[in-house]
Amino acid sequence: MTTRLQDQPWLTSAATRAVFAALEAAGGPDCARFVGGSVRNALLGQAVADIDIATTLEPEAAFAAIRAAGLKAVPTGLAHGTVTAVSGHKPYEITTLRRDVTTDGRNATVAFTDDWSEDAARRDFRLNALYADLSGRVYDPTGEGVADALAGRVIFVGDPVTRIREDYLRILRFFRFYAWYGRDVPDAAAMAACAAEVDGLARLSVERVSAELMKLLAAPDPRRAVQAMVETGVLAQLLPEAVTGPLFRRLCDLTPDPVLRLAGLVPADADGLRALAARLRLSNAVRDRLVAGAQAATMVRPDMGDQAARAAVYRLGARAVQDALMRQRAAASGDPADDERLTALIAGWTPPTLPVGGRDLARLGVAPGPETGRLLKAFEAGWIADDFPAVGHEARLRALLDPALSPPPG
Repeated sequence: MTTRLQDQPWLTSAATRAVFAALEAAGGPDCARFVGGSVRNALLGQAVADIDIATTLEPEAAFAAIRAAGLKAVPTGLAHGTVTAVSGHKPYEITTLRRDVTTDGRNATVAFTDDWSEDAARRDFRLNALYADLSGRVYDPTGEGVADALAGRVIFVGDPVTRIREDYLRILRFFRFYAWYGRDVPDAAAMAACAAEVDGLARLSVERVSAELMKLLAAPDPRRAVQAMVETGVLAQLLPEAVTGPLFRRLCDLTPDPVLRLAGLVPADADGLRALAARLRLSNAVRDRLVAGAQAATMVRPDMGDQAARAAVYRLGARAVQDALMRQRAAASGDPADDERLTALIAGWTPPTLPVGGRDLARLGVAPGPETGRLLKAFEAGWIADDFPAVGHEARLRALLDPALSPPPG
């Protein structure tokens, strides 16, 4: 029975048809098909983000065909068979059919082919080795890809150990795709292969590893995949400090945020999180967020008053306080009413800017230097403790300069 994609606006759009027309003008009918994620997700009724196209045209010919049609062509990776067409302001990644010549666990040397079955045989999972033409007809060279996708099975193409040794990142891709598309128990042969080849992860670039980990943690419910990683020794290889306890499981219920979920897997220790971020080469923004959230965890209490909450937001930032509260909510500590109150306060309050500076002290006779910094720090501490009063700043400064003066009213 022929399987067809139904009701896919991207399939019938003028931009998509322009790309296919360009390729077919050079390579003839059926020289191009959609491949991979767009076909899989369309079958499952899920959103399609990226549209990848496979073609029998060699890269230079595909590049020339795109330009000849008046579309923008980008030589994304000609040596590996990939060019990008831009049509209707949307990118379409186009890759020539390939077969592997040599592999080393990280990279492959490829040869181009016009055989769709050869191209499918080098792909990772059967549910990803799916193609579709412009009419929506689905081609399934492995014979099992459509059934796998519909049943929620993530199964390697061919022998799983062979596929993994071609590129050890496929270990993490297995768990990532299981997190997003898998149902029931993970494939036993794949699990055994991942466990046997786990040491190969050390050969990969850290950036590739951390990118896969964060994509996995962004899945709607990554808990079963993470547990499978524990069972195969993969999680211990990546995150030896990980604890897959109730906190992580509850965070997966409460938030889709992969950074918070990562924080829930490891102790809330600022130094440890700095080390983890360096080891995984996470972005500075993610590192700073993890560290700030850990610092906030020691200062934020679910029953803290509004004034203390404003002080915490001022010192640590709203995101850090929100993250700490989310962690406490996941730990089932505190009253839900307090949580709602603090969440509303954080969302509705904008921290003020420190209302005085060195010029104000200079007008009071303080020469620029270390004393200026000490006085400003002392002013800020008192201003925060009094809940950020909007007036009385000069009197407060004078009281700091002359302790005999009465401090201004809070």
